[in-house]
Amino acid sequence: MTDGGRRGRRSGGRAARRASRSTTAGGSGSETGEPFLTRALRPVEVVSEEGLALIEENAETILEQLGVDFLGYPRALELLAEAGADVDGERVRFPRGLCRQIVGASAPSIYTQHARNPARSVQIGGDATVFAPNYGSPFVFDLDDGRRYAGIEDFENFVKLAYLSPSMHHSGGTVCEPVDVPVNKRHLDMVYAHLRWSDKPLMGSVTAGERAGDSVELARIAFGGDLEDRTVLTSLINASSPLTWDATMLAAADEYAKANQACIITPFILAGAMSPVTTAGVAAQSLAEALAGMTFVQLVRPGAPVVLGSFASSMSMQTGAPTFGTPEPALVLYTMAALARRLRLPFRSGGSLTASKLPDAQAAYESAATLQPTVLGGVNFVLHAAGWQEGGLTIGYEKFILDCDQLGMMGVLARGVDLSPNGQALDAILAHEPGQHFLGTDHTLANFETAFYRSTTADNASFEQWTEEGGLDAARRANTTWRRMLTEYEAPPIDDAVDAELRDYVERRKGEMPDEVG
Repeated sequence: MTDGGRRGRRSGGRAARRASRSTTAGGSGSETGEPFLTRALRPVEVVSEEGLALIEENAETILEQLGVDFLGYPRALELLAEAGADVDGERVRFPRGLCRQIVGASAPSIYTQHARNPARSVQIGGDATVFAPNYGSPFVFDLDDGRRYAGIEDFENFVKLAYLSPSMHHSGGTVCEPVDVPVNKRHLDMVYAHLRWSDKPLMGSVTAGERAGDSVELARIAFGGDLEDRTVLTSLINASSPLTWDATMLAAADEYAKANQACIITPFILAGAMSPVTTAGVAAQSLAEALAGMTFVQLVRPGAPVVLGSFASSMSMQTGAPTFGTPEPALVLYTMAALARRLRLPFRSGGSLTASKLPDAQAAYESAATLQPTVLGGVNFVLHAAGWQEGGLTIGYEKFILDCDQLGMMGVLARGVDLSPNGQALDAILAHEPGQHFLGTDHTLANFETAFYRSTTADNASFEQWTEEGGLDAARRANTTWRRMLTEYEAPPIDDAVDAELRDYVERRKGEMPDEVG
């Protein structure tokens, strides 16, 4: 073959790969993947039934003997006392089994979070897994401009990237902190961005009760003026571990529960600092904290959706820094997932977590070591599924793209083994004599486009072809991808009158309060 022939072949391959990545990594907003994963794999179990029962008993002992502090929110103390808890100042102790009885009597095991586009509504609980992006980072990173404070433009960019990514099922919440907007007003811009630049499900603000209320009102406008008991927000309510719920989180949970919006009740634990270092100790304390918080939500409104959350990190005993991708948090995840199933509740945990400051090998290894237990453990709602970098301080543009590629792979894994006649391929095997290859056969030709996951970021070309195409590593290829996606982005449709009402609400609420800096 002549040099010209080789160049022509390579050019054609490059064009095909670019076209493929255009649809799989980004594509148009009309190209949707599955609205959520339906897992065919049984969850991995690492603790026996007897062991899980022991952890549950330990959690009950914590609730009964030590109790949980509910700080600065008298309404919570009143509701808990009326329900039979022992309230001493702001310390609340629960008779054995009370929390499980209250939560078990009314909290749904599965609920639907409705999206502005009904085709993108998701199931939370059961055999479903929903991937949501990074949350809460004050910094952003990309290869061209490095690490810097996040702004509202970055926030909108990540909303758009999540919208365009077929493997991302959810728009998320505070995907990054837009520090160029006053702290008391930025929640309005953030919720509006989710509602305008995406039509996937979203999370509301939780940094104050009134900001949760604003989130509900904006959702009412976007969903036609009346939520009609539909759950359209699933929002993160973190405990102040160890064994403390503060007024800010309680007020936000109160607002969401009253409106029948879902709360992810999550102990946030750095093991060794906010809990014991052992897996069973972390699990017992986490379960106690979560049960106390979910009990409050059910007392506010029986039947309001709740998700049992767990975020547990190991730490360097030398420096005190959190570590990620280590085996101990994976064991906590598997254990807490099993405890949630025993309660018949949806479970939140996991993600693509790393302490690395760059989208490098450390980031890849640590993220994979977090994401695989997430899927194999049966997590229902996955926060921080893409973009997490530097222990959560930063969301990375390239990291987001690389993570989304891995989410696509996890989607294939979660479907399990195809045992249909096509999957068994027995006829294709019997039609071939020993020693004959299967290239070009009817079965191969019928399946070649979907037989194997095609990565949107990996390069499988020869060294010579890779060199000719620029010799780019995975991060640099991801850099090209996210920039192209934003250039090609087209906003989902929204009624002009609804958009105008949303904007009016945002501007009116901003005008009612002075700027605050955080």
